[in-house]
Amino acid sequence: MDRTAGQKRASGAFLYPMIEPFDQRMLEVGDGHRIYVEQSGNPEGQPVVVLHGGPGGGCSPAMRRYFDPEFYRVILFDQRGCGRSRPHATVLANTTWHLIADIEVIRQELEIEDWHVFGGSWGATLALLYAETHPDRVTQLVLRGVFLAMQSELDWFYGGGAGVFYPDLWQRFTQMIPEEERGDLIAAYHERLFCGDFAIEARFGRAWAQWENALASVEFDGMVGEAPPDYARAFARLENHYFTHKAFLEEDGQILRDRHRIEHIPATIVQGRLDMICPPHSAWRLAQGWARCDLRLIGASGHALSEPRISAELVRVMDALRG
Repeated sequence: MDRTAGQKRASGAFLYPMIEPFDQRMLEVGDGHRIYVEQSGNPEGQPVVVLHGGPGGGCSPAMRRYFDPEFYRVILFDQRGCGRSRPHATVLANTTWHLIADIEVIRQELEIEDWHVFGGSWGATLALLYAETHPDRVTQLVLRGVFLAMQSELDWFYGGGAGVFYPDLWQRFTQMIPEEERGDLIAAYHERLFCGDFAIEARFGRAWAQWENALASVEFDGMVGEAPPDYARAFARLENHYFTHKAFLEEDGQILRDRHRIEHIPATIVQGRLDMICPPHSAWRLAQGWARCDLRLIGASGHALSEPRISAELVRVMDALRG
């Protein structure tokens, strides 16, 4: 890309035009799960797998727009239980290690030797754990809004840390729960999200999703939209399930413990300095001492993939990797 085009992208017109998938399929991955998988871009291009957030967020067409479609073969999929994958909103046979196995099933099904791995938030968690499990299959890591699935991060977001900056929204989130249960909001919401009454699960699912979605962007204007009940319920149930089980890791800090397995892999982290959901400290800790890791702290930016400066930087990163 020439300098003028690069400047234009950085100033706002930074996403590639929307393209349609050339391949869409439902893939059987075992345990009664069928996951939605799509491919777009160049069928002969550099493969890049995109790992969405949540857990439970699902992929979206907009995620294709960070990649030059003439160069990249872009693989998106909905993780177990969410998006177009089925069964919907289920937590049965749904753990971090199931998802890592699913990524390998996709790679083998698509006959890909190795690939770039691109993920943000929970997608960054999954990208790191996948790379630590299969380091020979990852050629590049591109991470956004790093979440290491540590107790300190959950305490920040569900224990009142972020609430200091958003007291009105924190009050709305906590008032859904009786005062005597507010010492463990993840457990309190878990009881209601898995009560067996769809209406109650959907109501608490919306409250759970609203708390997170409102804090995703630095441009939050005080209006909190309501997600559709099916989406909110699936998102909240899956996220709560994973957080209740500490992401199914062996110990707190496992990603940092095993980082030595991936230090040969080049990585770029694009991290908003004002990220209220996944504060920059985790990205900083991950990058310290990792010689092949490039941490880019982006000013005036929060957590969301759609944050303008975050989006612009991610496109710059992927464009630079074209060589």
